Amino acid sequence: MTQKIGIARAHTNIALIKYWGKRDKELFLPMNSSLSLTLDAFYTDTKVIFDDKFESDSFYLNGKLQSQKEIEKISRFLDLFREYIGEDKFACVESLNFVPTAAGLASSASAFAAFAMAINQALDLQMSSQQLSTFARRGSGSSTRSLFGGFVEWDMGTSSEDSMARPIDDADWGIGMLILAVDTNQKKIASRVGMDHTVATSSFYEAWVATAKEDLRAIKEAIKAHDFEAVGRITEHNGMKMHATTLSANPPFAYWTTDTLKAQEAVRNVREDLGIPAYMTMDAGPNVKVLCRQEDMDDLQSALATYLPAERIIPSLPGDGARTLTEKEWRSSLAAFADNQKEIMV
Repeated sequence: MTQKIGIARAHTNIALIKYWGKRDKELFLPMNSSLSLTLDAFYTDTKVIFDDKFESDSFYLNGKLQSQKEIEKISRFLDLFREYIGEDKFACVESLNFVPTAAGLASSASAFAAFAMAINQALDLQMSSQQLSTFARRGSGSSTRSLFGGFVEWDMGTSSEDSMARPIDDADWGIGMLILAVDTNQKKIASRVGMDHTVATSSFYEAWVATAKEDLRAIKEAIKAHDFEAVGRITEHNGMKMHATTLSANPPFAYWTTDTLKAQEAVRNVREDLGIPAYMTMDAGPNVKVLCRQEDMDDLQSALATYLPAERIIPSLPGDGARTLTEKEWRSSLAAFADNQKEIMV
């Protein structure tokens, strides 16, 4: 076999209606359907090389060979495709993460979506994006949604075959988002750990699942009507309810920090004092995401900069779905990543 190579890019997504809890941990089947907005500001580029000469899988993240534990995680994902084609083919996987890793900014979503698409290209599987989303889901649940752009629904489905993502709306009607990166360090409690603990012990959890279904129905109607403020209100309420389940777990825990609370208060103040419609949400991490209109982004950014450093406010427009890259584009990504690292070191 000659080398088989696939290269792909996928953007992160931020859930407006959250996925929080699995009914099947092995197949990553969620307790409730969810809905997200794909962002253009953060993404992962991944290159997969299959070669008969390889005697095992290898994994490089941001140019560094990863630990055996991380390689085993990658191998388990590759096993899904090896089982699908009925052949054992080892691979070298290289990923460039233009997202702060493990800080609640959905880096795993873009990572596994890009990984799945690169494998699809390398092995010439010709899977549709929807079918591919059922594979991406097994690496990271939220990656299901990163295969598509704009507003995306992850239908919880009834089985592994139909628990998949589908595009709802391209979000091309003036939608924007600001990321308030209050803390980009690795979080202390991984999403999966926090999720499992919440499902097992939170007295609020059943109510969360029941109301999430109604939130999904309502936000899809608001998106269809291009009713931004309704989308924002539903988003903020759903996110707060998700975090309420962590506070009601036993023992309770929280992803928020004091800086998270300060950022939340800043958003409320700007909304109430300046009348700028802006609505917050938080995933399993300390950072605050602010849904807004594109026409308000500059004013909102300036207003929030009085509360926290301007460099920690990152604007984003809606992102596109995952796509394959050429070798030339991959080399450009390598150069861009190297330049970015130089800036950080300075």
